[in-house]
Amino acid sequence: MNFLRTERATLEALLPGLDETLAGYPLEELETSPSPAIRAFREAGGPALLVPARTAGIGATPLQAVRVQRAVGARCPSLAVASTMHHFSVAGLVRAAEYGTGLEGLLLEAIAKERLLLASGFAEGNTGQNILRPHITAVRRDGQVVLNGSKMPCSLARSMDLLTASVALAGEDGVDRLAVAVIPAGTPGLQVRPFWRTPILAGAESEQVVLTEVELDEQMVVVTEVSADAVPDDLNIAGFLWFELLLTAGYLGVASALVERVLDRPGGAGDDPTPFTVGVEAAMLSVEAVARAMADEEWDDRLLVAALTARYAAQEAIARTSRACLAALGGMAFISSPDGAYLASAAAALGFHPPSRSRMGPPLREFLDGRPLRIG
Repeated sequence: MNFLRTERATLEALLPGLDETLAGYPLEELETSPSPAIRAFREAGGPALLVPARTAGIGATPLQAVRVQRAVGARCPSLAVASTMHHFSVAGLVRAAEYGTGLEGLLLEAIAKERLLLASGFAEGNTGQNILRPHITAVRRDGQVVLNGSKMPCSLARSMDLLTASVALAGEDGVDRLAVAVIPAGTPGLQVRPFWRTPILAGAESEQVVLTEVELDEQMVVVTEVSADAVPDDLNIAGFLWFELLLTAGYLGVASALVERVLDRPGGAGDDPTPFTVGVEAAMLSVEAVARAMADEEWDDRLLVAALTARYAAQEAIARTSRACLAALGGMAFISSPDGAYLASAAAALGFHPPSRSRMGPPLREFLDGRPLRIG
């Protein structure tokens, strides 16, 4: 079948064997915690996807990355969510490195070569807060950097090798600087607590991570020259661009898994496929258009608006497509297998990630009127 052929070919080219491995498990097993999908992702080299080639990574382009995420989402929704947070953490580290000291290149190389999994301690979960502004405090003490704070939900909390977090590091001049801390999972003072209460997307391991007097070597903290209260537009926009596109592609993959079940159902070969395919395919084309633009255009608020537009269009397409697919599969499919209802519920979770469409209404209106974009 040609549906999802391009995405799965990209996944196979960059992470050989992952699609076949995931396809060998029932959905219910992949979506539980602990999930075999996370181990398969690591073994296929997934942690290196966005690590630059100059630091031993795969160096996937934005277009390749969104296609990979859609293919992953079509097999395992929880892995799509969890790996998005890993990739976002890597992308943030790569971007922050432009303001750092050079030691971050060694960290990126270790992530690629040792297939380390990164959990994201960036500020994604806080309404009204930009995605890189620190919500974990850091102070220098006796030659160490001491961290305090928490993040919830934090995907990959139980499988992570490293936690990456934006922190506000107190400077000797009294000004807090933006820094990215890389914290090994076994560090004293780092604790994982239960948080996720629903079985939907349980395989993403989204729990609470708490840092209490966590001591780090200063080399594990990438310090920038940027004030923690004034995260530069380029860092903030880069973070949101990667986050919105990878997340949207993954959830479109989840909805695509539902479409695939409709197209493959007994007696459905002669049906008009467009009620099921057009919405998700058009939404993915929008995501791909922004990903292509990232390769050769300036990463500015105009491009971020395009990414948000693609994301909100995808939310609408997912809702329409899920309803149509569940109706086409019928009551007996609903009764005999939980897959359809599960995929529809999982795909709807795209709407729960910030920034919500309702909160972005006024900022988008302001942008259309010629003012700079702000994240609501």
